[in-house]
Amino acid sequence: MGTLGLGSLHLLLALYFGVHAVRNGQPLYWLLILFMFPLLGSAVYAFAVWLPEMRQSRGARTATRKVRALLDPGRELREAREAYEHAPSVRNAVRLGDALLADGRAAEALPLYDGALSGLYADDPDLGARKARALLELGHADEARDLLDALIAAKPDYRSPDAHLTYARAVAATGDRERAHEEFAALLDSFPGLEARARYATLLRDWGETDRARLLAADSLRLSQRLPKHSRDADRQWIAVLQGIDRG
Repeated sequence: MGTLGLGSLHLLLALYFGVHAVRNGQPLYWLLILFMFPLLGSAVYAFAVWLPEMRQSRGARTATRKVRALLDPGRELREAREAYEHAPSVRNAVRLGDALLADGRAAEALPLYDGALSGLYADDPDLGARKARALLELGHADEARDLLDALIAAKPDYRSPDAHLTYARAVAATGDRERAHEEFAALLDSFPGLEARARYATLLRDWGETDRARLLAADSLRLSQRLPKHSRDADRQWIAVLQGIDRG
C-alpha cells in the first residue's frame, strides 16, 4: 500500500476513535492527540481507553450478545444445545437454559436450572436468580418472589442487576405496587440498558399513571440518544416500547 493509502487509513482510524471519544464522553484533549498524531494517537487511545472498555464493560459485552442475537436469533440456542449434547456439564446446562429462556421457552429452561441447583451449586445465587426468572416467565410470580426473598436472606451481599429486575417484576406481578415502585425506582439509574425503564413505564401506563409513564418514557428516550450505537442497537426492542408510550 502506498504512502497516501497508509495516511488515509491512519486518518480513518483516528476518526473512528474520535467519534468513540465524543460518544462516550472522553476528555476533548483526545481529539487533539488523535488528529495531530493519527497513528500514534490512535495506538495510545486504543490501549488506554478502547481496549479496556471492550474487555471490562459488562454493558458492552451484553450489548454485543444482544446485537448478535438480533442478527442471528437462533445461533446461541443452536450452539448451546450442541455444547450440552456433547458435554452435559452444569456450565453447558446453564448456558442452554439461558438460551431457552431468551427464546421464550421458560418451561424447558426450568428443569435445566433445577438440575444445576441440585448438586454442588445448590446455594449459587446466580442460578437461583435464573430459576426465579423462569418461574416468573411461567406466571409463578409468588414462587419467584419467595425464592428471591430467601436468596436475599441467605446472601445479603449478593448484587445482580438482572436478579433485581426479576424481583421488581415479581413484586409488581403479585400486586404489591408500593414495593414495586420502590424496587423500580432503585433500578432506573443502576440497570444497564433501557429494559428496566421500559418495563417500569409499561407498568405505570397499565396502572393508569399515564403522566408518570410518559414522563419516564420521554426521559429514557433522551438518555438513549447519548448511548453508544451498539447499546442503542441492543436496546432496539425497549426503545420501541418507550416510543409507543411517549406517543400515548
